[in-house]
Amino acid sequence: MTSRLSALSILKSQFGFDEFRAQQAEIIEDIAGGQDCFVLMPTGGGKSLCYQIPALMREGTAIVVSPLIALMQDQVSALKSNGVKAAYYNSTLDYDAADQVLMQLHTGQLDLLYVAPERLLNEGFRQQLSSIPISLFAIDEAHCISQWGHDFRPEYAQIGQLRQDFSKVPFIALTATADHATRQDILNRLQLKQPTVHVSSFDRPNIRYSVLEKKQPAKQLIAFLEARDAKHESGIVYCLSRKKVEEVAAILVEAGYSAKAYHAGLPGHVRQTVHQEFIRDELNIVVATVAFGMGIDKPNVRFVVHYDLPKNIEGYYQETGRAGRDGLNSEALLLYGTQDIMTAKFFIEKVTDEEQKRIENFKLSSMVEFAEALNCRRSVLLNYFGEPHHKSCGNCDVCLNPPTLFDGKVAAQKVLSCVFRLEQASDQSYGIRHVVDVIRGMDNERIRQSGHDQISTYGVGKEYSADEWNSIVRQLIHLGYLYQDIQQFSVLKLTPKAGEMLRGEVEVNLAKPRNKAMRGSSKRTRSTAHANKAQKEDLTDAQLETFEALRVLRRDIADSEDKPAYQVFGDVALVEMAMHLPKTDGDLLKISGVGEAKLAKYGFEFLDLLRSVEAS
Repeated sequence: MTSRLSALSILKSQFGFDEFRAQQAEIIEDIAGGQDCFVLMPTGGGKSLCYQIPALMREGTAIVVSPLIALMQDQVSALKSNGVKAAYYNSTLDYDAADQVLMQLHTGQLDLLYVAPERLLNEGFRQQLSSIPISLFAIDEAHCISQWGHDFRPEYAQIGQLRQDFSKVPFIALTATADHATRQDILNRLQLKQPTVHVSSFDRPNIRYSVLEKKQPAKQLIAFLEARDAKHESGIVYCLSRKKVEEVAAILVEAGYSAKAYHAGLPGHVRQTVHQEFIRDELNIVVATVAFGMGIDKPNVRFVVHYDLPKNIEGYYQETGRAGRDGLNSEALLLYGTQDIMTAKFFIEKVTDEEQKRIENFKLSSMVEFAEALNCRRSVLLNYFGEPHHKSCGNCDVCLNPPTLFDGKVAAQKVLSCVFRLEQASDQSYGIRHVVDVIRGMDNERIRQSGHDQISTYGVGKEYSADEWNSIVRQLIHLGYLYQDIQQFSVLKLTPKAGEMLRGEVEVNLAKPRNKAMRGSSKRTRSTAHANKAQKEDLTDAQLETFEALRVLRRDIADSEDKPAYQVFGDVALVEMAMHLPKTDGDLLKISGVGEAKLAKYGFEFLDLLRSVEAS
């Protein structure tokens, strides 16, 4: 009890708060008492106090490992303003300033010292630490440690070495985003000693989640801001490329908004100015790559817009979590286009580590499922992080404008029963595609060889198309009846809740899947002159995604050569490429509009993309 009272007095005297938020007091008591801890708490939940207060309670200096210089500077500045003796030790310091920090460290003048993981792993620096009293080690953004995390950094993975060198010093690992696999990996890699695990709710009920199909995104962004009357609000617009950041910032300025660009390609002093102006409310909107925002404690960000599809749900959740940290109503808008998917897949295919490639593909697929969800988006997010949520939140676009529902009990039972029967028959689990093929009674070699055409659920679901069953399976994942095991190649497994559905003890309403097969039903009204040419309307959804990825590649090449895109390849050529997926130079030469000169000039890049599509 003494430590908690002491913690409360520090909370009030140093930080000006009267009471702790959920779980903060318990975490502080554990770490102050010398216990290792793992803390999973959403952005804005108050993670920093969980190690800052114990640092003031325990003897010695707390060493805080932080991945970003901007995060260190923000934290140290805030601590100093609260009268806490804190400093950072990183590459921004000149020789004299760095020497001054080390002198303060060795003379016991610092309560907290923030360092980068690379600095911490330096042998000389570690020897210096071994000669002084250390109160605790705090590893912030701990998901960077894990190969399953969305921002894996190899240097972070080595931090666990310190646990043996400082066996009597408590360690606390903190993150805002980690699924089950990531959590276990963090615990293992850090070699924590019987840690207490504190997992807070991921729910941020004050944030409204919305997704719009990307059509003229610049106009959609302006319309969103106008509807919010956002000229006097703080917000962040995330883009995936530096070029897009610059373009969107210019569009906003022309529309009368106070906006500036932020990305790693800008000079350091420019980034610093933008950062400071935003923090000080001198600048309303920052258009940025994901390099901006981590660790920023600005409480009044009212909206976050993703102009492009994020690569994973962890990143999306963390970035949207920068809105509404003060608990007031805020909004997260995602503009989602199929070309974003293919562009992301194109870059994933360039990853050389096959295991990492598999992880990134899984996480991208989960992000796409969120964007295409037909049920409550909050439920999708919470279920992804292992926090079952079965009620409509009333504060997302799906709940506010719900799709048509149907009694999905029988369909759900067919899926869950098929997953169960497959595991019984083969003593292993299978992915979505195989489960759907079995339900639909498909006749293929894999099903025949495994004998799955003999199980009772084979062919029980011929009433729906593959796309419709895929939608139903995804909804059951989002609702917590199934989960995909990323550590086992994303196979489907039943959750404990699945038993209730299989026994008929619960009812479930599912959203009617979009019948993609109905797309373009009036496309045959074309003229005879074009009857023998492949048309964009003839493409399937998957082929359309490939077409969009080809357009992105074409545009990038055209921009680099300062020429019109059609002078690289015309649309007819791209349609044929998407339809036939040529694999060799000879195949590509059969495409309309591809001659030897263009084959020599552009063939490698286009074939590289097309092969990656085929492989996926």
